Amino acid sequence: MTIAAQRTTTVTAVGDEYEADAIVESRYEAAEDVVVLTLREAGGHPLPRWDPGAHIDLLIPAADGTGARQYSLCGDPADQHEWRVGVLREHDGRGGSAHVHDALHPGTQVRIRGPRNHFPLLPSPRYVFIAGGIGITPILTMVAAAEAAGAEWELVYGGRRRASMAFLDELTDARVTIRPQDETGLLDLDDLLGTPRADTLVYCCGPEPLLAAVEERCASWPAGSLRVERFAPKPVAEPVLAGAFEVELAQSGLTLTIPPDRSILEVAEEAEVRVLSSCSEGTCGTCETAVLEGEPDHRDSVLTDEEQEANDCMMICVSRSRCPRLVLDL
Repeated sequence: MTIAAQRTTTVTAVGDEYEADAIVESRYEAAEDVVVLTLREAGGHPLPRWDPGAHIDLLIPAADGTGARQYSLCGDPADQHEWRVGVLREHDGRGGSAHVHDALHPGTQVRIRGPRNHFPLLPSPRYVFIAGGIGITPILTMVAAAEAAGAEWELVYGGRRRASMAFLDELTDARVTIRPQDETGLLDLDDLLGTPRADTLVYCCGPEPLLAAVEERCASWPAGSLRVERFAPKPVAEPVLAGAFEVELAQSGLTLTIPPDRSILEVAEEAEVRVLSSCSEGTCGTCETAVLEGEPDHRDSVLTDEEQEANDCMMICVSRSRCPRLVLDL
């Protein structure tokens, strides 16, 4: 996956991804520290289609030192003229969300990239959706899609307090359970997930403690029942190989040595192999690269256990190797 050298004034073909200048069409405060932006392409051109679970990059100006930030699309997938995102101000973050809150107002411009989807809604007769805080954003469109497909579903939405929970005015269906922690305590996951169901898929998005708790409860469910999306990298063990390893880039004809303290992505970029990347934390899936030979040491927070076991792709910003040599499709 390479970045195209040619750039137009508005829209750029970036590998397999769309990139364009966008205008903030509207903005409103959806909850405490949550702002919702509606974006349109600056030249009035249609935006790419997307499916529930997709996210986009907002490319914050480099002068801010924040780079690309990923936000889930939470509007209507059928609308190719507007994209909607909800952004939580992270007071202890690196400045990206603060820039969105402080600088992006109706009429201002921002570069967008995507969409991409590593959290797709798979067909199922029944769904359990679990959202924590701003994790409600990808779940909104999933609920609508499940309803349109005629599937059974329920949503449990937790947050610190009601005032901090966005989109409550859009979640009035009786199958939605609202659980502010200051009113009802922590979510009762034992009751919700205590009995495995072969006909049910569980989708969860939210903070790491919630995801870890849901993963623990779903360990006895059929394989593939649970899908999660993380906003921050999950804890990982030490690399399988403590030393360096080699990576052959099949398209470029290069063989690179990856030292213990550097990523495949960093070394490839230093060798002027331009790879599309974004988060550098293994959470967005932008740098996904096909594996042609060898066994990766998966350290990302995107791929499911089953996808990692297939060993046919890897996130080269964080993942390493279990063998002395990998061959990648770069």
